[in-house]
Amino acid sequence: MVEVARIVTDAGAEAVIVDSPDDVARLGADNIAARTDGRGSIDPHQLFGIPNSTALLDSVPVMRLEGRVLSTKPLHAGEAVSYGYTHRAALDCRVALVTGGYAQGILRALGNHADVQIGERVFPVVGRIAMDVCVVDLGDSDVDAGTPVVFFGGAGPLRGALAQWSEVTGLTALEMAVVIGSQGDREWSA
Repeated sequence: MVEVARIVTDAGAEAVIVDSPDDVARLGADNIAARTDGRGSIDPHQLFGIPNSTALLDSVPVMRLEGRVLSTKPLHAGEAVSYGYTHRAALDCRVALVTGGYAQGILRALGNHADVQIGERVFPVVGRIAMDVCVVDLGDSDVDAGTPVVFFGGAGPLRGALAQWSEVTGLTALEMAVVIGSQGDREWSA
C-alpha cells in the first residue's frame, strides 16, 4: 500500500483516499497524506496515461507498455517485412524484432502508423503487427537484444502515444488501455 500511495502522491495527488483510519495512520507514519473521504485531487485517467480530450497529459503516467528487442538484422533497400509486405525499405537500414503484438493488445491497425521509444530515440513500427511481435525500423542505429522498448507511457516522448493510437484505430485511449491490460503481462515496478 505504501508503494502505491507514494506513486500516487508523487504524481500530484494531495492525499490518498483509503478505507480506514488505520490506513491513514499507517501512511502517515511514512509521511504520506491520506484520508477516508472526499474526492480525489488527481484525474485517474491522467494518472494512468489516458489522454484528455485535447490529447494532453498533465503528469507522467504511472502506466507504461513495454516490450523487448528480440533480435536485429539488416534490411536492404527494396526488401519488405512482415505479413503482406506492407512496408518496403526505401534505403538500407537495420530492423528490430520486438515483443508485443496483437495478442498483447497492440492493434493490427497500428502497423506502419505507430512509433516506439528505444533508449532516448523514437523509431517507427513498420509492416503489419503480428501475433506476438512487431518490426521496428532502426535506420542506421543498432540495439542489443533484450533492450527495453516503450510503446506508450512513462516519462519519455511517447507518454501520451495512446492519443495518436486512438486517431489511427478509431478506439478511445481508454478502450485500448483496457484491452492491453486484459491481454498483456502486468508487472509492478517502483
